[in-house]
Amino acid sequence: MPIALGLIVVALVMRNPAADAFAIAVSAFAAIGFADDLKGLRAGRRLILQAMASVTVAVTLVAPLHLRPAALVAAAALIAIWVASVVNAFNFMDGVNGISAAHAVIGGAAFACLGALRPDAFLVAVGGAVATGALAFLPWNALRARVFLGDVGSYGLGAALAVLAVCAVIRGLPVEAALGPLALYLADTGWTLQRRIRSGERWLEAHRTHIYQQWCEAGWSHQRVTAVTAAATLLICLLGMASLTGATVIRAAADLAVAAVLAAYLRSPELIGRLAPVAERA
Repeated sequence: MPIALGLIVVALVMRNPAADAFAIAVSAFAAIGFADDLKGLRAGRRLILQAMASVTVAVTLVAPLHLRPAALVAAAALIAIWVASVVNAFNFMDGVNGISAAHAVIGGAAFACLGALRPDAFLVAVGGAVATGALAFLPWNALRARVFLGDVGSYGLGAALAVLAVCAVIRGLPVEAALGPLALYLADTGWTLQRRIRSGERWLEAHRTHIYQQWCEAGWSHQRVTAVTAAATLLICLLGMASLTGATVIRAAADLAVAAVLAAYLRSPELIGRLAPVAERA
């Protein structure tokens, strides 16, 4: 909860439309997460509350834009879906010690750097606040877990990063740069979801089949999983920033490299499964 409160205070100090949307997003989703932590909301009720919060955030973000009514509606719908998707993906991926705090540090720092390059005071201040809040929490959770984010923390950080990505795109930054901090989380969640749906599983129920969870099942420690996924996300962020050069060839090469990193990540359990018997025999 202190992480969410700190982000809200920073947004209120900024006092602009983007900061208002950020404050609404973090407040609404952190409140939903806190209620879920205390009482355990049913999936249907939780989705309804998330939809209401996402639509409110989306309307706040698109209201200042000078677009035709049809375009405003379409943009608001896309942003609402995006925010809800990122929040849930961030929550789903918060399953081992330190992983989400580490990704929030990288994501917040990435958006702060993008803001410094633009320059954009909102991205610098709020991105820096996300990174600082997550970094302050990380020592309490990464090695010897004594405190956990809970839904209030994962929902709040997920909403914060989702809004930062939208604001970055609205301000003219390349999509690759804005998606970098969230690419691995979204890829893992989307890949796992489609696999479970195709196999006929009850995809709304809890499970342990995310890629990073399969690493744990193969014997990796929480710290190793966090370190490897964080390193992959950092690499993706750096490759995404290559789009800022404006060179088409460099941008295309960086995009292909990001696709290769994500493909390797998604296929990693198969490789680990093949190497395990060899290591056991050795």
